Amino acid sequence: MNADVITGKITAYHWLLFLICFLGTAFAGMISTLMSVYLPVAVQDLSGSKNAEELNTISAYINSIFLFGGAAGGLLCGIICDKAGRKTAVIFSIACYGTFTLLTGFMQNWEAVVVCRFFSGVGLGAVLVSTNTLMIEEWPAKTRNIFVGILSIGIPVGIFSAGAVDYFVSSWRQAFLVGAIPMIIAVISIWVLSESKKWRQQVNDATKTNKNIFSADQRSNLLKGSVIFGTMLIGLWAIFLWIPTWIHQLAVNTDGQKERGLSMMMLGMGGLTGGFLSGWLINAIGSKRSMLLCFAVSAILSIILFKTNGTFSPVIYFEIIILALFFGASQGVLSVYIPDLFPTLIRGRASGFCFNIGRIITAIAVLFVGVLVTVLGGYANALFIFSLVFVLGWVVTFFANEKKQ
Repeated sequence: MNADVITGKITAYHWLLFLICFLGTAFAGMISTLMSVYLPVAVQDLSGSKNAEELNTISAYINSIFLFGGAAGGLLCGIICDKAGRKTAVIFSIACYGTFTLLTGFMQNWEAVVVCRFFSGVGLGAVLVSTNTLMIEEWPAKTRNIFVGILSIGIPVGIFSAGAVDYFVSSWRQAFLVGAIPMIIAVISIWVLSESKKWRQQVNDATKTNKNIFSADQRSNLLKGSVIFGTMLIGLWAIFLWIPTWIHQLAVNTDGQKERGLSMMMLGMGGLTGGFLSGWLINAIGSKRSMLLCFAVSAILSIILFKTNGTFSPVIYFEIIILALFFGASQGVLSVYIPDLFPTLIRGRASGFCFNIGRIITAIAVLFVGVLVTVLGGYANALFIFSLVFVLGWVVTFFANEKKQ
């Protein structure tokens, strides 16, 4: 094993590794919500329709297909990680979402946008597996939890950036030109990144090459990791993807652009802070108690946010930022917890499985948000229903075994 990993020494290469992984994750966070903040205007521009029911249906397709892409990308990248290496997986994932984000801005109909968003989602799902796996294996053990937790704030940094882009750039097509930046990062990574030494050592061990992630000794961890991650993901994505549209409806006296942008900035700021602190939270109270706290606060704040606000007011920003604080903390905790459940040789595939089973369920669920809006009488009621999944996550975590550090 790398001596620096054992001794805890952080080298110049470690800082370059962290920078690439962080930027790759941050731009993935940006493109994950960039369409959400522009969704009302982009869908109308692409479809030429003003029928509310039709716009909701198209919006649901665009949001849902992105999550299906994320699930496919995470599963695919797990295989790439374990078979071709962590470095290859990181480069592939960043290049994939960058390329198709750039192409999205040039599409002339919503069907083509759906295709681009699917492959953008593939890159997002892939980057969350690849960067996390490489960091877990290459970063010095002494500070690993803290820096992997900090890596998780890349997503909320990106979400904040998406809100900032929406605040300053009115054209949704111009906004998607940002995809050129991660494409450049992917090219630079070819020369900067090195392969995981731990992976290279174990992949050459012939006695371990046929390890099955579904073997009897791994099934319990797969189920536990999938359910805990999946329940948080369903509630998180339903809220993140549809809050801008909910805000747009509440802001009846304006066009909603500033309110949408600021709300996404609040989501990003809260998530950033929570993710940054997650490593210290794990060290202080343990991963199980950390997840119980995240699920409990997310459930309570969702009830307050969606059941007490009938019109837009600045207090919504405060409620969003507190909710996002624990969203961010949960992602940092899970980023450390789940990969550590599995041995090195199957870590990519097993983590990809846990991270993405929830995405498949989430994608199916989000597809029906547009229908639930009509049936339940508005976005607030639909989002409240989705947030109840946090209660399920709390129950599953409560009965799960404590993660051993």
